[in-house]
Amino acid sequence: MNYIEVKDVVKDYDKHRALDHVSMDVPEGCIYGLLGPNGAGKTSLIRIINQITKADSGEIWLNGELLKPEDVRNMGYLPEERGLYKKMKIADQIMYLAQLKGMSRRDAETEMQAWLDRFELTEWRNKKVETLSKGMAQKVQFIATVIHRPKLLIFDEPFSGFDPVNAEILKREILRLRDNGATILFSTHNMGSVEEVCEQISLINHSRVVLQGDVNEVRHRFKKHIYAVNVRDGVVLPEPGMFTLKPDETHRPGDMSTYIRLNAGVNIKDVISCLNEKYELTGFHEILPSMNEVFIEAVNGKEKI
Repeated sequence: MNYIEVKDVVKDYDKHRALDHVSMDVPEGCIYGLLGPNGAGKTSLIRIINQITKADSGEIWLNGELLKPEDVRNMGYLPEERGLYKKMKIADQIMYLAQLKGMSRRDAETEMQAWLDRFELTEWRNKKVETLSKGMAQKVQFIATVIHRPKLLIFDEPFSGFDPVNAEILKREILRLRDNGATILFSTHNMGSVEEVCEQISLINHSRVVLQGDVNEVRHRFKKHIYAVNVRDGVVLPEPGMFTLKPDETHRPGDMSTYIRLNAGVNIKDVISCLNEKYELTGFHEILPSMNEVFIEAVNGKEKI
């Protein structure tokens, strides 16, 4: 079942069209990547789903019904531009925002304490926000976003400003929220995090959707027929009728693979047979493009929707 359905949404600002007939379906319980370069229209769509602004035309459906004003109470939104009250104490800040979302004081206190413990912020609960490091403040805003256990979470560049250790902690919590039933819309420029957490994606460029699908399926769609070959002894030489050698730009010390690109129309079984005849083959696997490579190719106008 789709939890969010965006149907033919258009949004104009003065003489600029921010969203040009955008449609996408976000399955329930999915981490869905909303990708695109700066100015592509991602934030405009997020604000429409959050009901901060309205679409000029088109529809947003949530859990099988047209989006209603009261649906915002069952959403959690972490914007890219963080916004906390710097003079408030951490606990007061979180409690205030939790109660705005309809939580009782008792439930908010219980849930807040669990999150403060999880993020090792308990000793800071009575400190003012302005005394926190950037990463700690971002953890506080993350807690405020998720504390009311919304069914829909919208994260806009959630890893921005986090060091690798804290980014890993946050990634683990996002996956846990998904496993507990949340549907997550995940907007980011970090293609590495897309491969790690997202199951499906939509890529918006120049206000239009140019690429959609399951992350693994999308990577297969953009594959270049490149394979890593490992042999016990000797050097793999090109076979002009079957494959050429491809220098690997991501070659690491100790990597003894030879990278080959198959010629058009060549059968993979024939390549393996040819290699087995000439070498003692110890490894052979396809190299799929990274999501970063897919992103660049799609944005540069070589879309494969």
